[in-house]
Amino acid sequence: MGSGPREGDTVTTSVERTGPGWVKNLLSFPNPVNEISARLVAAGVVLMTVATLAFNQPWILVVVAYGFFARVLTGPSLSPLGQLVTRVVTPRLRIAERPVAGPPKRFAQGMGFVMSTTAAVLALGFGLRTPAYVIVGLIVVAATLESGFGICIGCKVFAVLIRLGVVPEEVCARCANIWDGRSPVTG
Repeated sequence: MGSGPREGDTVTTSVERTGPGWVKNLLSFPNPVNEISARLVAAGVVLMTVATLAFNQPWILVVVAYGFFARVLTGPSLSPLGQLVTRVVTPRLRIAERPVAGPPKRFAQGMGFVMSTTAAVLALGFGLRTPAYVIVGLIVVAATLESGFGICIGCKVFAVLIRLGVVPEEVCARCANIWDGRSPVTG
């Protein structure tokens, strides 16, 4: 939705995909991020993780972990779920974009990757399904909060890390006040 690129958007042309900067463009994360799409991706994660638990199918965690990994590296570019949401589902909803800062969303994807990978290794590598499924339960809670209520746990942790000086404030100055509600990104 929208009328084309905005100031600060990265636009990749076919020439850029073949030139020396194509990898850098591929490995970029969008900023801002459409919160509608982020919440829909989280809903997809809820469905996959609930299926993991309900059907006792830990192999699904490999798919979940790959999705988080792909989104950390490239946003939706290499994520099948991200592509489905951003190219098919979100445009059909006819809901106005709600831009939010990208760095906290990328951090949240990183948390999801660490958690889902840990759960997959525990379940598939060591046969420890109970501790793996406890971690999966935490992913279900976090993804449900994001998809259903717009509460991004990773974004809140990111804000705390900014306040503690672990993440330099200039990385995302607009992200530091998410405790007050949404952190909209303005033009």
